[in-house]
Amino acid sequence: MASAILPRTSSSSTPIHPWDYEVFLNFRGEDTRKGFTDHLYAALVRKGIVTFRDDEGLSRGEKISSELFRAIEKSRCALVILSENFADSKWCLEELTKIMECRIEMGLLVFPVFYHMDPSDVRSVWGSYGKALLKHQRSRYDRQIERWREALSEVAYLSGWDLRDRNE
Repeated sequence: MASAILPRTSSSSTPIHPWDYEVFLNFRGEDTRKGFTDHLYAALVRKGIVTFRDDEGLSRGEKISSELFRAIEKSRCALVILSENFADSKWCLEELTKIMECRIEMGLLVFPVFYHMDPSDVRSVWGSYGKALLKHQRSRYDRQIERWREALSEVAYLSGWDLRDRNE
């Protein structure tokens, strides 16, 4: 089930804000779920920040992409945790592409977190990111490759946090 704290509501049960979540976390589970992302999520929740984090499963019967995309659209901001194997996941790349579209179309605030990654490697789609996109290209995801490359480059130019060589 996706983790989220219930949206804040007024006494009339209507949302105070036009969004359901203050933060949407975009991350590669294998890299950061049991460490950095768990710590970040717990800290946000402790501060009362309504946060969406994709857990092991989502609502039964829902298409994963439509539920995740809906959560992105209903978020005030997105934290994109760019880790070593982020680009290996087509789902992470699809979420990122949707996040960057919502940034332009809906004013979604987007903040990258470079988790043990050099921002220039993400920006230029170099290193593990370049290798991952080549692998996706060989797997017949040609149409998506350019969108993913653009989204990675765009997010890497945004102001965020560079956590290279730091402890969790």
